[in-house]
Amino acid sequence: MKLLNWDVAVIGGGHAGCEAALAAARMGLSVILFAIQLDSIAMMPCNPNIGGSSKGHLVRELDALGGEMAKNIDKTFIQSRMLNAGKGPAVYSLRAQADKRRYAREMKRTLENTRNLCIRQSEIMAVKLDENGRVRGVYSESGAFYECGAVVLCAGTYLKARCLYGDVIHETGPNGLRAALGLSDSLKRLGIRLQRFKTGTPARIDKNSIDFSEMRVQEGDEPVIPFSFDTEPALIQRVQVPCYLTYTNAQTHEVIRANLHRSPMYSGVIEGTGARYCPSIEDKVVRFADKERHQVFIEPEGEDTAEMYISGMSTSLPEDVQEAMYRTLPGMSGCRVMRNGYAIEYDCIDPTQLTTGLMFKNIRGLFSAGQINGSSGYEEAAAQGIVAGINAARFTRNKPPIVIERSEGYIGVLIDDLVIKGADEPYRMLSSRAEYRLLLRQDNADIRLRRRGYEAGLVSAEKYERLIQKTQRIEDEIQRIRKITIAPSPALNEFLRVNGTAETMTGVILAELIKRPELSYNACAVIDAGRPELPADIREQVNIQIKYEGYIKRQISQVEQFKRMESRKLPDNIDYAAINGLRLEARQKLAFHKPANLGQAGRITGVSPADISVLVVFLTAFQSMSERGPR
Repeated sequence: MKLLNWDVAVIGGGHAGCEAALAAARMGLSVILFAIQLDSIAMMPCNPNIGGSSKGHLVRELDALGGEMAKNIDKTFIQSRMLNAGKGPAVYSLRAQADKRRYAREMKRTLENTRNLCIRQSEIMAVKLDENGRVRGVYSESGAFYECGAVVLCAGTYLKARCLYGDVIHETGPNGLRAALGLSDSLKRLGIRLQRFKTGTPARIDKNSIDFSEMRVQEGDEPVIPFSFDTEPALIQRVQVPCYLTYTNAQTHEVIRANLHRSPMYSGVIEGTGARYCPSIEDKVVRFADKERHQVFIEPEGEDTAEMYISGMSTSLPEDVQEAMYRTLPGMSGCRVMRNGYAIEYDCIDPTQLTTGLMFKNIRGLFSAGQINGSSGYEEAAAQGIVAGINAARFTRNKPPIVIERSEGYIGVLIDDLVIKGADEPYRMLSSRAEYRLLLRQDNADIRLRRRGYEAGLVSAEKYERLIQKTQRIEDEIQRIRKITIAPSPALNEFLRVNGTAETMTGVILAELIKRPELSYNACAVIDAGRPELPADIREQVNIQIKYEGYIKRQISQVEQFKRMESRKLPDNIDYAAINGLRLEARQKLAFHKPANLGQAGRITGVSPADISVLVVFLTAFQSMSERGPR
């Protein structure tokens, strides 16, 4: 039974699937999104927040490309904070608490009201290829065949999923929803390598059973800074909902240690590999045995629910142990568990099978995004989703894929790490993974990537024109400041003394004053009589670009060197075994990964700088022979 013909089919309605489907539909293609249950669309099965350290960068970049996550959290947040504000601007990162149900409802409403986009509740069991190994369509559980030109896999943590705590094992996906039991076998038949990963979530506690007076209150920032570059800040200022901070203690750790043998993670029941950077409380107590306490954040899951998320205490311990453990925390001696914490195991792919455009190297038209690629987190999933959606659309139109380079954005770092290095555990985005993080700040994501969104057809001409005007105003103001010399005067020295910086007996260029650690562009307004009225985002850009000018120039030079390596293409049919001088491990790794250029080759684990030098010599000789042609 054949049901219509679609340009793109998206399998899964999580954060990756939503962004993939919206991107392709907004580019004018007919899109069908399959969700195993419509109630799971944009669901937040774990933490109730968007953004955070480095993840906030991904959300801002997603917004610059024309994605939806930033706009959706701006509509549905209940608290907002800028993390790492006491450090440099490279690591500032916005984080917002979400009203989880409102977030999901609002995203579903957006999908439902998007032209060219159809939502269908159904489990997809198989992907069908034609005789040339190109995607032809998908089969649902009822046997219906949906013909399409491209497929985006966004199955999240649903593939052969099972949830575990203590001796209890449920063959379900997150939050007790149906698992996807058929698709894994279909992918294996297509020759796709799968692996088994694990993640987890803490219990939800009844707010009415918590004594918040024994905890430290965590208020939101004022004013609220929006995630989306298109959101008007004045329209989202609101009364925010507080979060709370408490700590584990010796009694907590004793309860855990005494019951480790009852945790499926330590009894051998769980086979999947867990996340290093988001460990369970059992892992924390075992791995950091010398630590007397661990932070625990108590976060509301919404304004119309009593459920509180216990961040930092993910667990798969038995129900009775969970209750005893949580009751050792200050303020929670009488707490009531509403939902048990659990671990979840699931199938995911080896992401080294993908190109940097997120299409399978050996299956034309089959794309993959999100946690099925071995990543963790809503933001990582959504960032991959928009790239896969754009490229699936471009594939059906016979256009080359867009590729976000490592030097362009955190999204580029995320995808490059996954497809070049692979994932032997759930991958989490970290600012330390980005070599050029001073250039890849969250504040300039629109300047870096909005053009890409405009060229893809996801950013309107009007919005792109606003960006051009913004960048021109930034440049004009920087040039103005560089030309201003402040004459020496008692008033100037009084200003310098008040701000704790050295006085001057000579004239000084305003840009040089702004570079002083104690001063800033905003602080210098009182000695800059001709300063124009500028929006906060432009003032921020002017301050950063002047203050960190030397460091920025150094990173730009590093990026140019990176691009030279990326421009040295490696032939598709290269025989690494025949290249003298390459170590055995390098030959094996290069033959397996098939890097597209020298830059990618250098990032493969097991390929040394000496191996790259050998490849440079080989490429030079190869190109020389190619230019001479056959004799």
